[in-house]
Amino acid sequence: MARSTATPPAPALPPVDVQRPYSPKLERASRRWQAVRSASGRAATLAGACAAAAGLFTGELTGWALLADAALTACGLAGLRLWKPDGQQKATASVLYLIPGVSLAALLIAERMVAGIHWAEALALAVWTAGTWVVRPAEAARRMLTPSRPPAPPADMTPVPVVACDHPAARWWAQHVAVEGGAAPGTLLDEVTRTGEHSMRAVIRAGIPGQPVPDISIKRLSALMDVPEEKIDIDGVPGRGAGRRRLSIGTPDETTEDPATVWAQRIAPAAMPGAVLTGVRVGRPAAAAHTPAPQSSRQTSAAEPTTMQEDR
Repeated sequence: MARSTATPPAPALPPVDVQRPYSPKLERASRRWQAVRSASGRAATLAGACAAAAGLFTGELTGWALLADAALTACGLAGLRLWKPDGQQKATASVLYLIPGVSLAALLIAERMVAGIHWAEALALAVWTAGTWVVRPAEAARRMLTPSRPPAPPADMTPVPVVACDHPAARWWAQHVAVEGGAAPGTLLDEVTRTGEHSMRAVIRAGIPGQPVPDISIKRLSALMDVPEEKIDIDGVPGRGAGRRRLSIGTPDETTEDPATVWAQRIAPAAMPGAVLTGVRVGRPAAAAHTPAPQSSRQTSAAEPTTMQEDR
């Protein structure tokens, strides 16, 4: 007895709903194609109305009109059903697409069969033309089987934070502190300098020139940075207006402390009150060590800022 070698049928694959990704070029091409298809539908409606109107007076063009109507309807229906999944929606869309072509063919045949011009033929022609032009059954059938285009991605309206300098602390300040509702909205962090392993110094300036830096809550800044309040200090910048404030965090190391800060906090108050250190020269003096000092010496006045030079 021969053994059957029939191959079992392959299991049916589940339907996959594939959505077309959004692309500006594809969207433009799709809109142009829809415009061409809509214009061709309008032209076909006008051509059918003209053929039916001519059929009221003569039957010589009825045969050609029926052939053209059948060809256009069959081609459009084939393109509508191509690669579309079977189901009730496909059947309904097919019937809806056939309505204009079948009704026009029935009107042409009726005009051929009825001798002369009858008022019912003119009424049927007017109803067909107006109904097809307004309702557009073929366009409605195509929309039933064509997936809707995905909406355009929403524009990102999130404001981009303004950063004064390319420093991680400045970027963090712009994203967390200078935002609306933050501890210092509308401000910028600039001139960030590390003064120790756990300390830093920077300048807070207003984002709009000519505007003062708003009052900054050290308590909110402390909670945001997770730094004790006593290690945060905000004061004015020497020689600058209210549009800039100096931010100091932590205790600076002795080796990394700025000479201007050492002068302003330790030397000037006791030795030269009011004097401001505006420049520092670093290096070994060459001829200054062997050149006798000039007879006249410069006097430091508390009223005028002078440049103190340090040789080391």
